Amino acid sequence: MTVTANEHKNRNALQRGQRVALAASLATLLLAVLKALVGWYSQAPVLVADAFHSGADLLAIFASYFGLWLAGKSKSDRFPYGLYKAETLVTLLVGGLIVWAGVELLGESWHKLWAPAEVVNFPLLPLLTSALSVVASLFIALKERQVGLAINSQSLLANAGESFLDVITSTVVLAGLLLGYWRLPYVEGAIILLIALLVIKLGGSSCWTAFLLLLDANLDPQLSRDLERQVDAIYGVKGESEVRLRQAGPFHMVECVIFTHPALPLYRAHELADRAEQAIAAHCPHVESVFVHVEPLRDELRLAIVPVAEINGLQSRVYGHFGRAPYFMLLQLSDQDVEVVDFYFNEFLDQPKFIGLKVIKAVVAYRIDLLFTPRIGEISFYMLRDNFVDIYAAAEGQTAQQVIDGFRAGDLQLITEPTHSIDQSLVETQDHSD
Repeated sequence: MTVTANEHKNRNALQRGQRVALAASLATLLLAVLKALVGWYSQAPVLVADAFHSGADLLAIFASYFGLWLAGKSKSDRFPYGLYKAETLVTLLVGGLIVWAGVELLGESWHKLWAPAEVVNFPLLPLLTSALSVVASLFIALKERQVGLAINSQSLLANAGESFLDVITSTVVLAGLLLGYWRLPYVEGAIILLIALLVIKLGGSSCWTAFLLLLDANLDPQLSRDLERQVDAIYGVKGESEVRLRQAGPFHMVECVIFTHPALPLYRAHELADRAEQAIAAHCPHVESVFVHVEPLRDELRLAIVPVAEINGLQSRVYGHFGRAPYFMLLQLSDQDVEVVDFYFNEFLDQPKFIGLKVIKAVVAYRIDLLFTPRIGEISFYMLRDNFVDIYAAAEGQTAQQVIDGFRAGDLQLITEPTHSIDQSLVETQDHSD
């Protein structure tokens, strides 16, 4: 079963990311041009190198915008899963360009590293430009991070990290301009070298992450484990479920395999799959689609409950009415064996109404799979059915062993509707109280 999330909501999230990425691209472009012009005019190569770094950031941010724009396109017959991965593909291509720009900058840094420091005037204009870059980069980083977390855009979050790095770089440039003014050797070249290495790291990290995502790598195994725990907690799911994640742009696509007992009817398996889908969507808000596959669990241990008249192991005899039985026997069944887990005293016998309902509320906590009983009322029947419990007819006076043997031989009939109504239960309750 495949369920697609609200496409309108996804498109709104993508458009919000586009607006932030476009605004950040324009702001970064202005910063890069300003630093390049001021650096050239003031003969401050370290500021020109910082402009190179901002240019690399600009490519990454614009790639994020372009990818989010493509991802926002509607699905079609040719692209039934959408174009969400366009963001990842563009990030991979631009990451390669950023690495190339960093390598080019390395040559410049090597030349400046061994060049003697030049006498320059006090770099007031470059200092003001770097200070402006610190403030602007910090604002851009905070906005990218806020929206990136809101829409789960990995490219925006990566750009936020690089914008924070740009804040640090601009601060270092500030220090470098002052140290260069004091004619300290190697400072200018060392700072340009540092910026070149940061640019290469930015490009390499973007390429590697995008490459892994295009190969459908799971970059968030903790989220997979959390989703598996959410699904395993659903009543009716047996064994351990399997959840696989792959990311397409800012959204997750989830595939889930759940296990249940083989006798579960098709419509009940469908209902169980719906519950698993809802649990995943509630725990993973940035999910685009969920595919749930239901598999029968072979060689499983199943818990069964039998209303009995006395405590005598597997020779205990079945009581005629579920809710008014003095005791309940809990059994654990496998393909070959049966084990008595425990006996429970019916503590609700002295209460006048709805005894069966109160008993059900107590026993469902044990996540039982089967109930063997001669009779069951309307409320108890529907509550057990909603909790994926199969109810089989057992003859009053049979031993628990005979009931289990009959179940394994296929001789017991599945109860598909209550054996008596609520009104009949109330009448019988009045008779017992008299």
